[in-house]
Amino acid sequence: MEYQWLIDRVDDLIVNRSKTVIIAFLLVTVLFVGGIGSITTESGQEQFIEDLPSFQAVEEINEDFSPTFTDVTTSTTLVQESSNVLSKGSLIDILETRHRILETSKLRAKSVSVPAETVATTLDPSATTAEAQLRAVERASPSEIDAAIREAADQSGFTNQLSDDFNRQTASATAARGSVSHIAGPGAGASGGPGGGSSFPADRVERINSIAHDEASNIWVQGTPPNTIGTTTGLVLPAAMLLILLFLTVAYRDPVDIGIGLLAIVMTLLWTFGFIGYAGIPFAALLIAVPPILIAIGIDFGIHSINRYREERVTGLSISEAMTRTTDQMSVAFAIVAGTSTIGFLSNLVSAFPPTRDFGFVAAVGIVFTFLIFGVFVPALKVSVDRAREKYPIPTLSNTPLGSETSLLGRLLAGGVTVSKRAPLVFLVLLLVATAGSGVYATGVGTGFSPEDFQPAEETPEYLQSLPEAIRPPEQFEYVRINNYLDRNFQEDTQVLMYVEGPMRQDSALEQIHRATQDPPSTFRSDRRQAETQSIITLIESRAERDPEFRALVERNDRNDNGIPDDNLPQIYNALSKPADSDLSGFLGDERRSAQVIFTADGDADDRVVTDEAYSVSEGFRASAQPTGSVIIFDEAVALILQSAIQSLALTLLGASAFLLLAYWIVEGRPSLGLVNVIPIAVTVVALVATMRALGLAFNALNGTILAIAVGIGIDYAVHVVHRFADEYHDRELYPALTRTVVGTGGALTGSMLTTVFGIGVLVLALNPALGAFGILISLSVLYAFLSSVFILPSALVVWERLTTGQAAKLPEVAATQNALAAWRSPSTPEEGGGA
Repeated sequence: MEYQWLIDRVDDLIVNRSKTVIIAFLLVTVLFVGGIGSITTESGQEQFIEDLPSFQAVEEINEDFSPTFTDVTTSTTLVQESSNVLSKGSLIDILETRHRILETSKLRAKSVSVPAETVATTLDPSATTAEAQLRAVERASPSEIDAAIREAADQSGFTNQLSDDFNRQTASATAARGSVSHIAGPGAGASGGPGGGSSFPADRVERINSIAHDEASNIWVQGTPPNTIGTTTGLVLPAAMLLILLFLTVAYRDPVDIGIGLLAIVMTLLWTFGFIGYAGIPFAALLIAVPPILIAIGIDFGIHSINRYREERVTGLSISEAMTRTTDQMSVAFAIVAGTSTIGFLSNLVSAFPPTRDFGFVAAVGIVFTFLIFGVFVPALKVSVDRAREKYPIPTLSNTPLGSETSLLGRLLAGGVTVSKRAPLVFLVLLLVATAGSGVYATGVGTGFSPEDFQPAEETPEYLQSLPEAIRPPEQFEYVRINNYLDRNFQEDTQVLMYVEGPMRQDSALEQIHRATQDPPSTFRSDRRQAETQSIITLIESRAERDPEFRALVERNDRNDNGIPDDNLPQIYNALSKPADSDLSGFLGDERRSAQVIFTADGDADDRVVTDEAYSVSEGFRASAQPTGSVIIFDEAVALILQSAIQSLALTLLGASAFLLLAYWIVEGRPSLGLVNVIPIAVTVVALVATMRALGLAFNALNGTILAIAVGIGIDYAVHVVHRFADEYHDRELYPALTRTVVGTGGALTGSMLTTVFGIGVLVLALNPALGAFGILISLSVLYAFLSSVFILPSALVVWERLTTGQAAKLPEVAATQNALAAWRSPSTPEEGGGA
């Protein structure tokens, strides 16, 4: 297939109409800048799980089992710590704080739930107001309070609000927790975000702190999780740019060329961010990795382009001739790299997680932008600058390529060629064995998914405190500190929610729910073979205990005398819905077509076991029943992480291999070069996953894309080596072509690798630890791709050349074997002895 005509057209634009190209690209940049203002942000784990059936069941539960006319609320957690939070003084302290919160109108507190409230109502059941409950504790003696605490311990939920060291006999505990429910303002949405229910009142943490913190108080206030996207971006991008500037200085050694490279990088980011804004894609945590990736590939393109141009210029060619030769070769290499990288990133579209799909799409679009800017704009700008240098006294500090055969770097890079001359086949066999062993080891890599994956560390490193105030993170994230404290000191059971869809007016509906909750599995809490649940049934039983009239109604409609009505259910529901503030809507849908059953499960049990047993319980319902809850949602997410990573990797390898076969068939008429190109990528992927296991890093929602990224970025290096070799092999013998390839292209690869490893490695500064590990993995994938491309490909190319040209006998190992066999078959003739 003829493609040179297209390259010739691009060459003509770059060389003869460079100023027009520059102006056009700058105008497009201005257009994309307009989209940056439309970018929205999204944080937290919800974005990764919103498509899971179990999460959608939670959404349906929230929709079906919430009162039609209800206030949108948000909550704040209170934590109290002391030598004994159940002492009289501590109980009075939290009750006084509770009273002040309820009395502060700007907090719009609907309710404040604390264990001290239960103690107060146990002391005085008639104490229904915050003020009365405070008086009840103040008037009680310590012994009366201790007795009330022991009695309250029998009530459901009381001990869950106390730390694990709660001692019933001594009526003591070192920590207690409670919550404040705030009524959101007009127009505040339940979904949260700026102006939403989750952020109203905006200053509630500060206000409660001012109320709770006096000289004797030890009450902490926990608001909403910190959103670290802005701070992380402010940290990562400047640090990346500084490191990039440093390595570009080493690679280019010329301030003008450095300026060209930096301008192109900035344009690439502006185009990509503008596209995100125009496309309406929310900027989530995973997208923070896109700029470093584009910077890495852009740097690689820029260094290769400028370095190749310098190689031609030092031979005495003119600006136009040198750039034409450069773009003739580099345009093809860039196109192959862009094609394979785009395929690698687009493979993430099969992911089960929406942010991962967004990441793959945005990264693929960004790669296309990178190809256009560095493949067309940079050469055009370089041509214009060098022509201006010929007319005006613009200094040129360096115009020599990076790396030469006589330099130390050149000799180091030629090590792979030396191996390929002496024992390429043995080297590849040993590599195959090592890779297979690493692959077996890599199968033990773990997976994980939890809310902690999206939270920063409790304390930020000291060196970050020296940053400018605008991007300086707090010394400590109070939300995370309190969250860690709760994890260490409170053990709570987990809840499994069952969303049941079916005709709840049917006479047997409640009996079916009752039977499904019998004989629960081992991880479910139970009492005499009946699961501990909250449902429409427990609501009926509770109402029947305290309401004789309702109890009589249930008995009249209970045909088998087991306390579960199985006749005239609409009449039961109508009676249960009165008074108006009944909890019926929390367990029965308004249309009487759905119900919610809440099971209690062991919080220490393995998530996988709880999930499996929850689905086993769901099969006991005759109606459709979908189990859900945080345990199930995150367990299903964990299962999808590895599945998505494997699917993405398979698609990437298949798609990239097919693309490379086609590309090398079109460009060189040698599709088998595409298979050679895949060898270092396979080694890179195996080495990367094995390293993850060795470092104790598990696949999670953030780094689940790393395998596709390793292929997408890593194949860049292999393409440059293989394509340069194919180009050099047209005019040179095998080994001179290899040497010129690894020294010339290898020098550019070295500069690109160092810049990329350290440029992306700055993600370790990210406040989100998972994102920092993600940056380390990307850097490792680039390092492995560089090493395998420079030191493995020469041997692979030698074997490929001997096999495709029918000269396999010239392989050193084959020749040595043939010589040994020949010597064995034809032993030397004994010397003739003398006559008799």
